[in-house]
Amino acid sequence: MDPLQHPVFQQITKEEYEQMYACGCLWNQTYEKEEMIFRSGEQTKRFGIVLSGEIYIESSDLWGNRTILHQMESGGVFAETYAFTNTPLMVDVIAMQKSTVLFIDIGILLSPPYQDRSWYAKLIQSLLILSTNKNLAWSARVLCICAKSIRSRVMTYLSAQAMQQGSMQITIPFDRQQMADYLNVERSALSKELGKMQKEGILTFHKNQFYLHRLEKEQETSCS
Repeated sequence: MDPLQHPVFQQITKEEYEQMYACGCLWNQTYEKEEMIFRSGEQTKRFGIVLSGEIYIESSDLWGNRTILHQMESGGVFAETYAFTNTPLMVDVIAMQKSTVLFIDIGILLSPPYQDRSWYAKLIQSLLILSTNKNLAWSARVLCICAKSIRSRVMTYLSAQAMQQGSMQITIPFDRQQMADYLNVERSALSKELGKMQKEGILTFHKNQFYLHRLEKEQETSCS
């Protein structure tokens, strides 16, 4: 993607972008499949925008259990909170296919020498909007994993996807293992529950395509 088309730079002119690039705080880097971009425990003053490919934000415990926190394709932004706060990352960032990332060094861009530049206030505003939207996305996942049962997690996630895509026929960005990791459940248990839901007429699915069915509740009448 063209970086200037990204919301982070939506108010930035080509000339201003070139000025920022000349500061040495913008650069592209390409990663191979399964290559680590950031590792948990690292500190950074840079954040990334995915220009091409696909990356995962993951959390792993000492026993190797992995949870996918977020999946990002072209246009996705990651590590901006850690860059602003300069705190150690609590997650791993991994390229799941060959990916190109545009890095932005906040330590340089937001330093005093550049606060009078025309792009400074524009960038701050764009990053604030970005942060707000990211908080909404993270809240959606919290709603999924807070549900107690596997079925509740599945229905919460698929309902949110249906609302976002504006259709009862949806395509999700995960295969079955990735979906299980995202919902923080076992793959076998997830597959079993999806099978039950399909038999009950709640949904039908093929791989990562789902069609959600509205079930009419039986109307009970009473006589007095």
